[in-house]
Formats: sequence, structure tokens, C-alpha cells
Amino acid sequence: MAQAVAHFLFSAFLAAIYRDRRIKDKNKKKFPLHYVLFAGLGGLLPDIDIILFFFLYNFGASFEEIHRTFTHALIFPALLLLLSFAAIPLKNKTLGKHHIKIHNIFLALAFGSLTHIFLDAILIGENIMLFYPLSDFATGLDLVRYLPEFLSYNFIPILDGILLLLWVVYLEWKHELMPFGQLR
Repeated sequence: MAQAVAHFLFSAFLAAIYRDRRIKDKNKKKFPLHYVLFAGLGGLLPDIDIILFFFLYNFGASFEEIHRTFTHALIFPALLLLLSFAAIPLKNKTLGKHHIKIHNIFLALAFGSLTHIFLDAILIGENIMLFYPLSDFATGLDLVRYLPEFLSYNFIPILDGILLLLWVVYLEWKHELMPFGQLR
């Protein structure tokens, strides 16, 4: 299972690449970097079931009954996508001085949660129930198990480090990070 850093950075990195490669310079204001942040937060969102477990534990729920069920199923990003469509009539309503649109926030969250599910499905074993609650069939590629044992044990922390390094290099390359302590 990928950790929080990998889930956040993988989703944010893909959204940033899409923004920088597909959106023309004159339309960058329609896709501010804030949506990249929401995509990253969406990458963390499916693991909210871990917090839910802490509340339901006192009522006899086990971790396996809660984690990787509803929030790790395809229905979860689909619901966020439906919320995005439902918020389209509010397209003239914006949040903050950057004019962030509510329906785009839900769209970014849906994208991020979908990347979370994808990352878990390819990295871990048969623990992802993609069609829950319709089916409890669990699947997963578990690509980590094909690595040598010494590497598979450390792969997830290494992945976090590599993604963090790539993210910082990408930000410096595309967005010219300012020197430490300098304010713009």
C-alpha cells in the first residue's frame, strides 16, 4: 500500500503535468494551481476510512471491514464526479480571490481519489474491492511482490522519496521556486 506522501504527490503531479502540458497560457487562470492541490488532497481522501475505523472500532468493527471497502471502490470517485456535475449550476459561484469553482474542486477530488485507487490496485495484493458494495470481489496486481525481498520491504518509502524528489525538481523546472526566505 502506498503511503500518504505517494498518494498526494502522485495525484498532484499528474494534475500539474496536465495543467502545464494541456492548458494554454491564456487559460491558466481557469485552471489555477489550487486545483492541483485539490487533486493531491483527493489522492488522500479514500483513506478517510481509516479515521472512520477509529470511531467504529468501539462498536466492534474490524479494520478489514472498514478499510478498502466503500472509499476504495469506483463508486467513491463516481460520487465525487456526480457532485461535480450537480455543482455545475453554481459555476458562477467561486471561492476566494482566485475564483476557484466548486464543481472543479469536486472534479479534482474525483481525479485524486481515482488515482489513489489505481495506485493501491497496482501496488498491493488482492485487497481492493473495485465494485463494492455491489460485489466483494477483491483484486490487485501486487507488483511489489515481484521485487527482490530486500527491495520490496523498502519499496514504499523509496517510492515516497522518489516522488518527493521528482515533485521538487518539477516545481523548480516549471514554476521556478523562489530562494528560501524570499517573498514575492
